[in-house]
Amino acid sequence: MKESVEKLKGTTTLGVRCVDGVVIASDKRATTGTYVASKAAVKTLKVSDRIVATISGLVADGQKLVEWTKAEVSLYSLELEKPPMVKTVAEFMGIILFSVRPYLLISQLIVAGLDYVGGHIFNVDPFGMVSEEDYFATGSGSPLAISVLDSGYDEKIRVEDGLLLAVKAMKSALSRDSATGDGIDLTVVDKKGVRFLPKEKIQKLIEGV
Repeated sequence: MKESVEKLKGTTTLGVRCVDGVVIASDKRATTGTYVASKAAVKTLKVSDRIVATISGLVADGQKLVEWTKAEVSLYSLELEKPPMVKTVAEFMGIILFSVRPYLLISQLIVAGLDYVGGHIFNVDPFGMVSEEDYFATGSGSPLAISVLDSGYDEKIRVEDGLLLAVKAMKSALSRDSATGDGIDLTVVDKKGVRFLPKEKIQKLIEGV
C-alpha cells in the first residue's frame, strides 16, 4: 500500500475555481523512479464538453479511469438528454476507485468543470474520497503550489487572473520539485467550453509572472 501511494507523487497538477469558469494547470514531465520517461506527457484530459480531469499517479490507470468515465457521461447524456453535473462525474470516479479496493487504481484526480450551478473543482483521491475545493493541487510539487494558491486566491477571482495565479503556482513547483518539469499546460473551462491554451499564449503568461 505504501509503495502504491508513493507512486502518486511524481507530478504537479492544479485547479482553480473562478467566478467565470475554472483554470487547470499541469506539468509535462513523466517519471519512472529517477528516470524522466517523457517530457511531453498530457495530464489534463477532456471528459466532456465542459469537464476535464487531471491525473497524477500511474498514467495508464488514470487514462483508463477517464475513458470509463467518458463512456458513462455519453450514456448519461443520451438517456437523460442533459449533461451530468460536475459533482456527478467526480462521484462516479470515486465509486470506481472505491469499488476496486483492497486493490488500487493508482491515480489521484482533479475533476474540474462548469455546469448550470457554476464552476467546480473536485479532488478525487485513490481510495474514492471526493471533496469539493476552491482550489487544489496534486503530486510531489503540490505543497509548493498550494502555498502560492493559499496566499493568492480570492473568491472573486476571474479566469484572467486565475491563469496568472496558476502559472505562478506551477513555476514554484517547477523551480523546487525535481519530478515536476518540462513546461506547463493550461486549460480553461468556461461558457465557451473546454479550451486548451496554445503554447504561445502560455509562454506569454509565464513571461508575465
